[in-house]
Amino acid sequence: MTLDGWLSWLEQQHPKAIDLGLERAGQVADHLGLRTLGCPVITVGGTNGKGSTVATLVSIYRAAGLRVGSYTSPHILHFNERICLNGTPVDDATLVAAFERIRAAQGNVSLTYFEFTTLAAFLVFRDAGLDVVVLEVGLGGRLDAVNLVDADVAVVTSIGIDHTEYLGDTRELIAIEKAGIFRSGRAAVCGDVDPPVTLLEMAEKVGARLSCRGRDFDFRPEADGGWAWHDAHRVMTGLPRPRLALANAASALAALLAAPVPVPEQAVREGLLNAGLAGRMQVAGTQPLILLDVAHNPHGARFFMEQLPPDEAGQRTFAVFGMLADKDVEGVVQACLGRVDAWFVSSLRVPRGALKDRLASALQMQGCHVAGQHDSVAEALAAARQMARPVDRIIVFGSFYTVAAAQQALFSEYVTS
Repeated sequence: MTLDGWLSWLEQQHPKAIDLGLERAGQVADHLGLRTLGCPVITVGGTNGKGSTVATLVSIYRAAGLRVGSYTSPHILHFNERICLNGTPVDDATLVAAFERIRAAQGNVSLTYFEFTTLAAFLVFRDAGLDVVVLEVGLGGRLDAVNLVDADVAVVTSIGIDHTEYLGDTRELIAIEKAGIFRSGRAAVCGDVDPPVTLLEMAEKVGARLSCRGRDFDFRPEADGGWAWHDAHRVMTGLPRPRLALANAASALAALLAAPVPVPEQAVREGLLNAGLAGRMQVAGTQPLILLDVAHNPHGARFFMEQLPPDEAGQRTFAVFGMLADKDVEGVVQACLGRVDAWFVSSLRVPRGALKDRLASALQMQGCHVAGQHDSVAEALAAARQMARPVDRIIVFGSFYTVAAAQQALFSEYVTS
Protein backbone atom coordinates (compact mmCIF):
# COMPACT_ATOMS: atom_id res chain seq x y z
CA MET A 1 0.00 0.00 0.00
CA THR A 2 0.95 3.62 -0.40
CA LEU A 3 1.40 5.75 2.71
CA ASP A 4 -2.08 7.22 2.24
CA GLY A 5 -3.44 3.70 1.92
CA TRP A 6 -1.78 2.64 5.14
CA LEU A 7 -3.09 5.66 7.02
CA SER A 8 -6.63 5.06 5.77
CA TRP A 9 -6.34 1.39 6.76
CA LEU A 10 -5.08 2.31 10.25
CA GLU A 11 -8.05 4.57 10.88
CA GLN A 12 -10.33 1.51 10.65
CA GLN A 13 -8.36 -1.00 12.70
CA HIS A 14 -9.28 -0.26 16.33
CA PRO A 15 -12.76 0.33 17.76
CA LYS A 16 -11.65 3.49 19.60
CA ALA A 17 -9.66 6.42 18.26
CA ILE A 18 -8.19 6.96 21.74
CA ASP A 19 -7.70 3.92 23.97
CA LEU A 20 -5.05 4.70 26.57
CA GLY A 21 -2.91 1.91 27.98
CA LEU A 22 0.49 0.36 27.44
CA GLU A 23 -0.33 -3.35 27.36
CA ARG A 24 -1.25 -3.73 23.68
CA ALA A 25 1.53 -1.61 22.21
CA GLY A 26 3.90 -3.03 24.81
CA GLN A 27 3.44 -6.54 23.46
CA VAL A 28 4.50 -5.47 19.97
CA ALA A 29 7.32 -3.29 21.32
CA ASP A 30 8.69 -6.26 23.27
CA HIS A 31 8.49 -8.48 20.19
CA LEU A 32 10.61 -6.00 18.20
CA GLY A 33 12.85 -4.82 21.04
CA LEU A 34 11.58 -1.26 20.81
CA ARG A 35 11.65 -0.23 24.47
CA THR A 36 15.17 1.12 23.90
CA LEU A 37 16.17 3.20 20.90
CA GLY A 38 19.95 2.83 21.07
CA CYS A 39 20.61 6.39 22.26
CA PRO A 40 19.56 8.85 24.99
CA VAL A 41 15.91 9.90 24.91
CA ILE A 42 14.15 13.08 26.04
CA THR A 43 10.37 12.78 26.43
CA VAL A 44 8.30 15.96 26.43
CA GLY A 45 4.78 16.07 27.91
CA GLY A 46 2.48 18.81 29.14
CA THR A 47 -0.74 20.56 28.20
CA ASN A 48 0.80 23.23 25.98
CA GLY A 49 4.31 24.05 24.81
CA LYS A 50 5.38 20.52 23.91
CA GLY A 51 6.01 21.17 20.24
CA SER A 52 7.98 24.36 20.89
CA THR A 53 10.15 22.58 23.45
CA VAL A 54 10.85 19.73 21.04
CA ALA A 55 11.66 22.19 18.24
CA THR A 56 14.14 24.05 20.45
CA LEU A 57 15.92 20.85 21.47
CA VAL A 58 16.12 19.60 17.89
CA SER A 59 17.50 22.90 16.63
CA ILE A 60 20.24 22.96 19.27
CA TYR A 61 21.22 19.33 18.73
CA ARG A 62 21.41 19.93 14.98
CA ALA A 63 23.60 23.00 15.55
CA ALA A 64 25.92 20.76 17.57
CA GLY A 65 26.26 18.41 14.60
CA LEU A 66 24.40 15.55 16.32
CA ARG A 67 22.02 13.14 14.61
CA VAL A 68 18.62 13.70 16.19
CA GLY A 69 15.22 12.07 15.73
CA SER A 70 11.99 13.76 16.77
CA TYR A 71 8.43 12.53 17.10
CA THR A 72 5.51 14.97 17.38
CA SER A 73 1.76 14.94 16.88
CA PRO A 74 -0.56 15.81 15.36
CA HIS A 75 0.75 16.92 12.00
CA ILE A 76 -0.50 20.03 10.23
CA LEU A 77 -0.42 19.14 6.53
CA HIS A 78 1.40 15.82 6.02
CA PHE A 79 1.74 12.79 8.27
CA ASN A 80 5.48 12.67 7.58
CA GLU A 81 5.88 15.81 9.73
CA ARG A 82 5.45 13.63 12.81
CA ILE A 83 8.64 11.59 12.36
CA CYS A 84 11.76 13.59 11.53
CA LEU A 85 15.45 12.82 11.20
CA ASN A 86 17.65 15.88 11.66
CA GLY A 87 14.62 18.12 11.31
CA THR A 88 13.53 16.61 8.00
CA PRO A 89 10.35 14.53 7.72
CA VAL A 90 11.03 10.92 6.76
CA ASP A 91 10.00 9.91 3.26
CA ASP A 92 7.01 7.78 2.34
CA ALA A 93 9.12 4.71 1.54
CA THR A 94 10.73 4.71 4.99
CA LEU A 95 7.35 5.01 6.67
CA VAL A 96 5.74 2.30 4.58
CA ALA A 97 8.63 -0.07 5.32
CA ALA A 98 8.25 0.60 9.05
CA PHE A 99 4.49 0.09 8.89
CA GLU A 100 4.98 -3.24 7.14
CA ARG A 101 7.33 -4.44 9.89
CA ILE A 102 4.97 -3.32 12.67
CA ARG A 103 2.07 -5.08 10.94
CA ALA A 104 4.10 -8.28 10.59
CA ALA A 105 4.95 -8.25 14.31
CA GLN A 106 1.48 -7.21 15.43
CA GLY A 107 -0.25 -10.55 15.04
CA ASN A 108 -3.71 -10.41 16.58
CA VAL A 109 -2.97 -7.44 18.84
CA SER A 110 -5.32 -4.55 18.12
CA LEU A 111 -3.57 -1.17 18.01
CA THR A 112 -4.90 2.35 17.71
CA TYR A 113 -3.69 4.63 14.93
CA PHE A 114 -1.45 6.46 17.41
CA GLU A 115 -0.03 3.29 18.96
CA PHE A 116 0.79 1.77 15.58
CA THR A 117 2.45 4.92 14.24
CA THR A 118 4.36 5.50 17.49
CA LEU A 119 5.86 2.03 17.25
CA ALA A 120 6.77 2.77 13.64
CA ALA A 121 8.55 5.94 14.79
CA PHE A 122 10.50 3.93 17.36
CA LEU A 123 11.54 1.51 14.64
CA VAL A 124 12.71 4.30 12.33
CA PHE A 125 14.74 5.89 15.12
CA ARG A 126 16.32 2.67 16.36
CA ASP A 127 17.46 1.75 12.86
CA ALA A 128 18.82 5.23 12.05
CA GLY A 129 21.82 5.16 14.41
CA LEU A 130 21.00 8.44 16.14
CA ASP A 131 22.80 10.38 18.87
CA VAL A 132 19.59 11.48 20.63
CA VAL A 133 15.82 11.18 20.22
CA VAL A 134 13.19 13.68 21.37
CA LEU A 135 9.66 12.28 21.82
CA GLU A 136 6.49 14.32 22.30
CA VAL A 137 3.74 12.70 24.38
CA GLY A 138 0.47 12.40 22.50
CA LEU A 139 -2.02 12.61 25.37
CA GLY A 140 -1.40 12.63 29.11
CA GLY A 141 1.78 10.69 29.73
CA ARG A 142 1.40 7.73 32.05
CA LEU A 143 -0.63 5.62 29.61
CA ASP A 144 0.54 7.19 26.35
CA ALA A 145 2.35 4.87 23.93
CA VAL A 146 5.40 7.15 23.96
CA ASN A 147 5.87 6.17 27.61
CA LEU A 148 6.93 2.67 26.58
CA VAL A 149 10.46 4.08 26.35
CA ASP A 150 12.21 5.08 29.57
CA ALA A 151 13.32 8.66 29.08
CA ASP A 152 16.72 9.84 30.27
CA VAL A 153 15.09 13.25 30.77
CA ALA A 154 11.33 13.75 31.11
CA VAL A 155 9.85 17.23 30.63
CA VAL A 156 6.39 18.47 31.67
CA THR A 157 6.02 21.88 30.04
CA SER A 158 2.76 23.06 31.59
CA ILE A 159 -0.38 21.74 33.26
CA GLY A 160 -3.78 23.04 32.20
CA ILE A 161 -7.31 21.72 31.88
CA ASP A 162 -7.73 19.70 28.69
CA HIS A 163 -8.79 16.17 27.70
CA THR A 164 -10.72 15.92 30.96
CA GLU A 165 -12.57 12.79 29.84
CA TYR A 166 -9.24 10.92 29.85
CA LEU A 167 -7.05 12.74 32.36
CA GLY A 168 -9.38 14.13 35.02
CA ASP A 169 -11.03 17.49 35.54
CA THR A 170 -8.56 19.15 37.91
CA ARG A 171 -4.94 20.22 37.52
CA GLU A 172 -4.06 17.92 40.42
CA LEU A 173 -5.43 14.84 38.64
CA ILE A 174 -3.98 15.85 35.28
CA ALA A 175 -0.56 16.38 36.86
CA ILE A 176 -0.50 12.77 38.04
CA GLU A 177 -0.98 11.60 34.46
CA LYS A 178 1.63 14.02 33.11
CA ALA A 179 4.18 12.98 35.75
CA GLY A 180 3.79 9.35 34.68
CA ILE A 181 6.73 9.88 32.30
CA PHE A 182 9.15 10.45 35.23
CA ARG A 183 11.64 7.68 35.98
CA SER A 184 13.55 6.66 39.09
CA GLY A 185 17.00 8.18 39.35
CA ARG A 186 16.62 10.14 36.12
CA ALA A 187 16.22 13.83 35.43
CA ALA A 188 12.80 15.46 35.23
CA VAL A 189 11.98 19.06 34.30
CA CYS A 190 8.79 21.01 35.04
CA GLY A 191 8.26 24.25 33.15
CA ASP A 192 5.08 25.18 35.02
CA VAL A 193 5.89 27.85 37.64
CA ASP A 194 2.93 26.74 39.76
CA PRO A 195 2.90 22.94 39.51
CA PRO A 196 0.21 21.06 41.42
CA VAL A 197 1.51 19.40 44.55
CA THR A 198 0.59 16.05 43.02
CA LEU A 199 3.33 16.46 40.41
CA LEU A 200 5.91 17.13 43.13
CA GLU A 201 4.64 14.14 45.08
CA MET A 202 4.84 11.88 42.03
CA ALA A 203 8.43 12.93 41.37
CA GLU A 204 9.37 12.16 44.96
CA LYS A 205 7.50 8.86 44.96
CA VAL A 206 9.18 7.70 41.76
CA GLY A 207 12.58 9.00 42.79
CA ALA A 208 13.07 11.33 39.84
CA ARG A 209 15.52 14.24 40.06
CA LEU A 210 13.05 17.07 39.50
CA SER A 211 14.03 20.58 38.44
CA CYS A 212 11.26 23.21 38.44
CA ARG A 213 11.14 26.58 36.69
CA GLY A 214 11.04 29.38 39.22
CA ARG A 215 12.67 27.19 41.87
CA ASP A 216 15.66 25.48 40.26
CA PHE A 217 16.01 27.36 36.98
CA ASP A 218 14.48 30.41 35.32
CA PHE A 219 14.88 33.01 32.58
CA ARG A 220 14.53 36.75 32.15
CA PRO A 221 14.28 39.03 29.11
CA GLU A 222 17.13 41.47 28.64
CA ALA A 223 16.92 45.12 27.65
CA ASP A 224 18.78 44.62 24.37
CA GLY A 225 16.22 42.10 23.08
CA GLY A 226 18.10 39.01 24.19
CA TRP A 227 17.41 36.91 27.23
CA ALA A 228 19.22 35.15 30.05
CA TRP A 229 18.87 31.67 31.56
CA HIS A 230 20.20 30.48 34.89
CA ASP A 231 20.17 27.62 37.37
CA ALA A 232 22.10 27.06 40.58
CA HIS A 233 25.31 26.26 38.68
CA ARG A 234 25.48 28.47 35.61
CA VAL A 235 24.23 31.66 33.99
CA MET A 236 23.91 32.25 30.24
CA THR A 237 23.31 35.83 29.15
CA GLY A 238 22.84 37.50 25.81
CA LEU A 239 21.00 34.51 24.38
CA PRO A 240 19.29 35.09 21.02
CA ARG A 241 15.49 35.01 21.07
CA PRO A 242 14.01 32.06 19.20
CA ARG A 243 10.80 32.37 17.18
CA LEU A 244 9.14 30.51 20.04
CA ALA A 245 7.98 31.33 23.55
CA LEU A 246 10.87 31.90 25.94
CA ALA A 247 9.21 29.84 28.69
CA ASN A 248 9.37 26.76 26.48
CA ALA A 249 12.91 27.52 25.34
CA ALA A 250 13.90 27.81 29.01
CA SER A 251 12.49 24.35 29.77
CA ALA A 252 14.30 22.99 26.72
CA LEU A 253 17.61 24.35 28.03
CA ALA A 254 16.99 22.75 31.43
CA ALA A 255 16.37 19.41 29.72
CA LEU A 256 19.37 19.85 27.45
CA LEU A 257 21.72 20.43 30.37
CA ALA A 258 20.31 17.44 32.27
CA ALA A 259 20.66 15.06 29.33
CA PRO A 260 23.72 12.78 28.91
CA VAL A 261 24.53 14.43 25.57
CA PRO A 262 27.10 17.25 25.89
CA VAL A 263 26.50 20.31 23.73
CA PRO A 264 28.83 23.34 23.44
CA GLU A 265 27.40 26.74 24.35
CA GLN A 266 27.95 28.04 20.83
CA ALA A 267 25.58 25.34 19.54
CA VAL A 268 23.02 26.44 22.14
CA ARG A 269 23.17 29.99 20.82
CA GLU A 270 23.06 28.95 17.17
CA GLY A 271 20.22 26.50 17.82
CA LEU A 272 18.14 29.11 19.63
CA LEU A 273 18.61 31.56 16.78
CA ASN A 274 17.29 29.03 14.27
CA ALA A 275 14.53 27.44 16.37
CA GLY A 276 11.00 27.77 15.05
CA LEU A 277 7.90 25.70 14.53
CA ALA A 278 5.05 25.81 12.06
CA GLY A 279 1.79 26.77 13.68
CA ARG A 280 3.30 28.45 16.75
CA MET A 281 3.28 32.24 16.41
CA GLN A 282 4.00 31.55 12.76
CA VAL A 283 4.18 34.61 10.53
CA ALA A 284 2.28 33.69 7.37
CA GLY A 285 1.86 37.13 5.82
CA THR A 286 2.59 40.82 6.14
CA GLN A 287 0.60 43.99 5.49
CA PRO A 288 -1.55 42.91 7.19
CA LEU A 289 0.45 40.71 9.51
CA ILE A 290 -0.98 37.17 9.60
CA LEU A 291 -0.10 34.97 12.58
CA LEU A 292 -0.98 31.28 12.82
CA ASP A 293 -1.12 29.43 16.13
CA VAL A 294 -2.54 26.03 17.08
CA ALA A 295 -3.75 27.22 20.53
CA HIS A 296 -6.87 25.17 21.16
CA ASN A 297 -7.61 25.27 24.90
CA PRO A 298 -7.92 28.10 27.46
CA HIS A 299 -4.37 27.69 28.74
CA GLY A 300 -2.93 27.78 25.22
CA ALA A 301 -5.14 30.68 24.11
CA ARG A 302 -4.14 32.72 27.16
CA PHE A 303 -0.49 32.05 26.44
CA PHE A 304 -0.97 33.01 22.78
CA MET A 305 -2.57 36.31 23.80
CA GLU A 306 0.32 37.01 26.17
CA GLN A 307 2.82 36.45 23.36
CA LEU A 308 1.11 38.94 21.04
CA PRO A 309 2.94 42.27 20.99
CA PRO A 310 0.92 45.23 22.28
CA ASP A 311 -1.29 46.87 19.66
CA GLU A 312 0.49 49.58 17.73
CA ALA A 313 -1.21 52.95 17.31
CA GLY A 314 -4.35 52.48 15.24
CA GLN A 315 -3.77 48.75 14.77
CA ARG A 316 -6.76 46.44 14.86
CA THR A 317 -6.64 42.70 15.56
CA PHE A 318 -8.95 40.37 13.62
CA ALA A 319 -9.33 36.71 14.56
CA VAL A 320 -10.05 33.81 12.22
CA PHE A 321 -11.39 31.21 14.60
CA GLY A 322 -12.28 27.53 14.27
CA MET A 323 -12.39 24.86 16.98
CA LEU A 324 -13.37 21.28 17.69
CA ALA A 325 -16.77 20.90 19.35
CA ASP A 326 -15.46 18.88 22.30
CA LYS A 327 -13.01 21.62 23.34
CA ASP A 328 -13.72 24.38 25.86
CA VAL A 329 -14.93 27.03 23.43
CA GLU A 330 -16.19 29.36 26.17
CA GLY A 331 -12.91 29.08 28.06
CA VAL A 332 -10.90 29.97 24.95
CA VAL A 333 -13.12 32.98 24.28
CA GLN A 334 -12.69 34.14 27.88
CA ALA A 335 -8.91 33.95 27.49
CA CYS A 336 -9.04 36.30 24.49
CA LEU A 337 -11.32 39.04 25.81
CA GLY A 338 -10.01 42.52 25.18
CA ARG A 339 -7.43 41.46 22.57
CA VAL A 340 -9.56 41.00 19.43
CA ASP A 341 -11.54 43.72 17.63
CA ALA A 342 -13.50 41.50 15.27
CA TRP A 343 -14.00 37.76 14.88
CA PHE A 344 -14.46 35.75 11.69
CA VAL A 345 -15.66 32.30 12.72
CA SER A 346 -15.51 29.18 10.60
CA SER A 347 -17.06 25.76 10.75
CA LEU A 348 -14.53 22.94 10.78
CA ARG A 349 -15.75 20.24 8.43
CA VAL A 350 -13.90 17.44 10.18
CA PRO A 351 -14.98 14.85 12.73
CA ARG A 352 -15.73 16.67 16.01
CA GLY A 353 -15.57 20.05 14.25
CA ALA A 354 -17.62 22.86 15.76
CA LEU A 355 -20.06 24.67 13.47
CA LYS A 356 -19.87 28.41 12.93
CA ASP A 357 -23.08 29.23 14.82
CA ARG A 358 -21.76 27.45 17.92
CA LEU A 359 -18.65 29.62 17.92
CA ALA A 360 -20.57 32.80 17.12
CA SER A 361 -22.96 32.19 19.99
CA ALA A 362 -20.11 31.73 22.48
CA LEU A 363 -18.51 34.96 21.32
CA GLN A 364 -21.70 37.00 21.32
CA MET A 365 -22.50 35.84 24.84
CA GLN A 366 -19.29 37.63 25.89
CA GLY A 367 -20.09 40.78 23.92
CA CYS A 368 -17.55 40.09 21.17
CA HIS A 369 -18.07 41.50 17.68
CA VAL A 370 -18.60 38.67 15.18
CA ALA A 371 -17.87 40.20 11.79
CA GLY A 372 -18.57 37.07 9.79
CA GLN A 373 -19.68 33.45 9.95
CA HIS A 374 -18.19 31.20 7.29
CA ASP A 375 -18.33 27.62 6.07
CA SER A 376 -14.57 27.29 5.68
CA VAL A 377 -11.39 28.72 7.13
CA ALA A 378 -10.36 29.87 3.66
CA GLU A 379 -13.54 31.97 3.38
CA ALA A 380 -13.10 33.40 6.87
CA LEU A 381 -9.47 34.31 6.18
CA ALA A 382 -10.39 35.95 2.87
CA ALA A 383 -13.07 38.03 4.59
CA ALA A 384 -10.68 39.12 7.34
CA ARG A 385 -8.03 40.11 4.80
CA GLN A 386 -10.57 42.11 2.83
CA MET A 387 -11.49 44.14 5.91
CA ALA A 388 -7.95 44.54 7.26
CA ARG A 389 -5.70 47.50 6.46
CA PRO A 390 -1.95 46.99 5.98
CA VAL A 391 -1.30 48.15 9.57
CA ASP A 392 -3.75 45.64 11.07
CA ARG A 393 -3.06 42.04 12.05
CA ILE A 394 -4.98 38.80 11.62
CA ILE A 395 -4.58 35.93 14.06
CA VAL A 396 -5.68 32.45 12.97
CA PHE A 397 -6.12 29.90 15.74
CA GLY A 398 -8.33 27.41 17.60
CA SER A 399 -7.17 24.06 16.22
CA PHE A 400 -4.49 22.28 14.23
CA TYR A 401 -7.19 21.91 11.57
CA THR A 402 -7.72 25.68 11.48
CA VAL A 403 -4.02 26.36 10.97
CA ALA A 404 -3.75 23.62 8.33
CA ALA A 405 -6.66 25.05 6.36
CA ALA A 406 -5.17 28.55 6.53
CA GLN A 407 -1.80 27.26 5.35
CA GLN A 408 -3.43 25.45 2.45
CA ALA A 409 -5.37 28.56 1.45
CA LEU A 410 -2.31 30.79 1.57
CA PHE A 411 -0.19 28.23 -0.29
CA SER A 412 -2.81 27.83 -3.02
CA GLU A 413 -2.88 31.59 -3.45
CA TYR A 414 0.93 31.67 -3.69
CA VAL A 415 1.01 28.88 -6.31
CA THR A 416 -1.60 30.53 -8.51
CA SER A 417 -0.20 34.06 -8.22
